[in-house]
Amino acid sequence: MIALIDYGAGNLHSVHNALIQAGAGDVAVTADPETVRRADRIVLPGVGAFRACRDALVAIDGMVEAMDEAVFRRGMPFLGVCVGMQLLADAGEEFGRHDGLGWIPGTVERIVPADSTAKVPHMGWNDVKVARNHPLLAQGEAYFLHSYHFTAADPADVAATTDHGGPLVAAVARGPIMGVQFHPEKSQRYGLSFLSRFLEWRP
Repeated sequence: MIALIDYGAGNLHSVHNALIQAGAGDVAVTADPETVRRADRIVLPGVGAFRACRDALVAIDGMVEAMDEAVFRRGMPFLGVCVGMQLLADAGEEFGRHDGLGWIPGTVERIVPADSTAKVPHMGWNDVKVARNHPLLAQGEAYFLHSYHFTAADPADVAATTDHGGPLVAAVARGPIMGVQFHPEKSQRYGLSFLSRFLEWRP
């Protein structure tokens, strides 16, 4: 069973449908920590501001603890999407500095393109360039929509990059944890292929 965490901050309908299209047989859209503890895989979506998403997640009593237990004690595969990926960082700097989950060391900072012609937010289709071998990632094009980006403390945690007036992190990975800045549910064939690999992943 896949737990798709419902904390009021994600495009749940589209992500749910994409998981089903990719081959998932049992997707539970849930705000129940016990369901997350029992899950075989966990997906944390996210749309909006870092602080609002963080506050909504921690407001669910026991949810962060359930996620910690499933991922770090049981080694369950975890996927964070967009702000769900950004929440993996130590902190985010949108509307002040706010703590993240601290699962992958780094900071979420506003995009400041080196090329002044590159607009913020970074929106639309862009290349995903694999930075290191990872079973979930392939070269291709995905859909992005974000104004803040993940700056990893350890370059080894960067699994893929993209370019928007300079390099930006497109994916981070550590152990059973994968976070992607792009939206698989909006990335058509590329996104469905990515989700299909996630469904088969045995980290």
